[in-house]
Amino acid sequence: MREKITVIDDDEKIISLLRRALTFEGYSVITAHNGSEGLKAILQHNPDLVILDVMMPYVDGWEVCRRVRESGSHVPILMLTAKDEVSDRVKGLDMGADDYLIKPFALEELLARVRVLLRRQAERQEQPANRISFEDIVMDFDSREVFRGGKRIELTAKEFELLQLFLQNPKRVLPRDLIMEKIWGYDFSGESNVLEVYIALLRQKLEAHGGKRVIQTVRGAGYVLRGDQ
Repeated sequence: MREKITVIDDDEKIISLLRRALTFEGYSVITAHNGSEGLKAILQHNPDLVILDVMMPYVDGWEVCRRVRESGSHVPILMLTAKDEVSDRVKGLDMGADDYLIKPFALEELLARVRVLLRRQAERQEQPANRISFEDIVMDFDSREVFRGGKRIELTAKEFELLQLFLQNPKRVLPRDLIMEKIWGYDFSGESNVLEVYIALLRQKLEAHGGKRVIQTVRGAGYVLRGDQ
């Protein structure tokens, strides 16, 4: 069965380009020209991935992303933005986007990110139902919930994957390149701060209720999960 991708963008040229390219790659493509249409298409077609433009009239991409996540859906969301501002990227990531791409973009890069997101989603769905823990942090793979000190922590899909990688490798220093490969599946050389953004967001959520810092920066080496600070 062909994987379904919903493309939401108010630019007809972008819609046409992505429809042709994705169809040629073997995907089933559903398109929408604004946020309201996009939300209806996601609800009706239950896609395997959403490509979502940020700047749209009436209901923008951020609001679409927020509503999709509030509905409980974990569908991968690739956001397209014309703004190269860190604050805009953080906003999208914090609302639950899995990845972002700045316009204008290379079609080959977009297709690569689509493949990675779909592969990661398939791997998540095959994850066995069990739990993993470190100190007072507990991750439940079955319900995809995370608790610290008994309090539930709301994580985006990508934050969940990042924390899972640390929990599966406690007290092991993970080089930056290794983390990028494991979580995103390819080199993010053009977006060098994406990992730092995610680390900061994850730390903020884990420490929100007074918890000590457990994800440590090892200067010049990477990051490590440990409870000694």
